[in-house]
Amino acid sequence: MKYRIEHDSMGEVEVAADRYWGAQTERSRQNFRIGVGREPMPQEIVYAFGILKKAAALANFELCPDRMTEEKCNWICKTCDEITEGKLWEHFPLVVWQTGSGTQSNMNANEVIANRANELAGKRLLHPNDDVNMSQSSNDTFPSAMHIAAVLELRDRVIPAVDGLIQTFLRLEEENADAIKSGRTHLQDATPIRFSQEISGWRSSLEKDKKMLLSSLEELRELALGGTAVGTGLNAPRGFDRLVAEKIAALCGAEFRTAENKFHALTSKDELVFAHGALKALAADLWKIANDVRWLASGPRCGLGEITVPENEPGSSIMPGKVNPTQCEALTMVAVQVMGNDTAVGLAASQGNFELNVFLPVCAYNFLQSARLLADAMNSFREHCASGIRANREKMRQNLNDSLMLVTALNPYVGYENAAKIAKLAYTEHLTLREACLRLGLLTAEQFDAILRPEDMT
Repeated sequence: MKYRIEHDSMGEVEVAADRYWGAQTERSRQNFRIGVGREPMPQEIVYAFGILKKAAALANFELCPDRMTEEKCNWICKTCDEITEGKLWEHFPLVVWQTGSGTQSNMNANEVIANRANELAGKRLLHPNDDVNMSQSSNDTFPSAMHIAAVLELRDRVIPAVDGLIQTFLRLEEENADAIKSGRTHLQDATPIRFSQEISGWRSSLEKDKKMLLSSLEELRELALGGTAVGTGLNAPRGFDRLVAEKIAALCGAEFRTAENKFHALTSKDELVFAHGALKALAADLWKIANDVRWLASGPRCGLGEITVPENEPGSSIMPGKVNPTQCEALTMVAVQVMGNDTAVGLAASQGNFELNVFLPVCAYNFLQSARLLADAMNSFREHCASGIRANREKMRQNLNDSLMLVTALNPYVGYENAAKIAKLAYTEHLTLREACLRLGLLTAEQFDAILRPEDMT
């Protein structure tokens, strides 16, 4: 392999000749061989850095054209476009487990942009620190990249996946408005419910989760950029913070604004904690929905069997013909991971000391993994399970007619205690509710038939 010599303030370093990163990236690559190949810095963060560095160059060009010349700005922007187009992913080799401020990933972006832009320009035009990192510090760029990545992931992936599942449940509600089944509380028989009503509970949960996600987006729109090293804005021109936020908003097609208090923005990660709380709420509801689906589909003969789900793959290596609710299992495993990630995000956010939080990469890694997994799992569950849910109406009727809790409708006519006597007699003597009621002489057959109508109980 061919190498070139790069240098930084600590001296010279050999770097592979076909890579655009420089000395500081190479030092990190050599010093942090932790999870290499398994836990790289998320591509969403790399993408956000491409947006951020372009916006910074554009803002610097407007505010300091003597230092950020039009030529320099143009080459930085062209290289940043290559990053956001995914053309330079292989030049971002660093892992999550590095410096807690993300300094080395910020420098990775600076070095790649400078070296690639110099190659495009055909001359040594740009310096990674003086030009690409102009008016910035790792301490305000990495938190800003985290917020950019979080907003875009929620806007472009998570919320559309929630909407897709909501629409599927709306269709299922319409299709099952006339399907009446036994309700269940404490895993025991309860009063009747329409299957469409049960599905509406799933849908409403997701609609509320969406509202919480949208609410969390508002706080994530604040950016630390312009605070530089400790929040004072040292070495950034006046107005840079607001202008760079405007540039980022224009590039992303999403609202972003400068954080009014940069001392908070650099050290506190409460916005990510809040947003991940919304992801955890979504995970909790998806877990509940997936559990409902697999319980209702249990069987096919020895379980509830009130719905069927698509048969996607064989379910056993030894039991022929077995089919399992695998999409439900995948979704619930994702929910477990998200809940674990929530602990990691909360603990990472609690570790701000004085003017900086130094748990940023692990916070970003877990947040983005949660968002990515939830979006993918919802899309998979919708496509391969929820869209194919079918009511087994015969089994629903059978279970409904066998339910002793239909007796609840008799309470206003015979009283709670007499209704309990009917249910207990029916259960112990293997009678229908009608037969038990008539045996106890509490109602006539005509009265019983007029009162106990499941379709009127929903």
